[in-house]
Amino acid sequence: MSESDLDDFDDCVLCGAPGGEVVWESALCRVVMVDDADYPGYCRIILHRHLREMTDLPEKERTQLMNVVFAVERAVRCLYQPDKINLASLGNMTPHVHWHLIPRWRDDRHFPFPVWAAPQRANSPGRRLVDGRQLGDGIIAALRST
Repeated sequence: MSESDLDDFDDCVLCGAPGGEVVWESALCRVVMVDDADYPGYCRIILHRHLREMTDLPEKERTQLMNVVFAVERAVRCLYQPDKINLASLGNMTPHVHWHLIPRWRDDRHFPFPVWAAPQRANSPGRRLVDGRQLGDGIIAALRST
């Protein structure tokens, strides 16, 4: 861990709290559902230890983490049937390795722009809700199929 990683560690929100409802986890990472009514199925895949960049991970763990990201994508696509999935690993506000997985629909509040852009519509239509256990089971099934 570099000196700048240590500086971030003390006030890292992803080190101090789950970051959402934990629906699946391993020794490497956890998958949490983000509570956002406009984007049901929005998940974060969060590395358990504090690192800033993907290349700070050994290659084997990078591959394992991306396998989890892809499994979450498969599970969300199956359960929510979005028009598109957005994947992002920005980390500007929280410099801790994590991925955002955001299901998108042509009629969601921001489409076709990013979810952090100005809304294009006042509301998103109601979407089918899936509980965390269903999503966790879907992630497990997707991981087994890889």
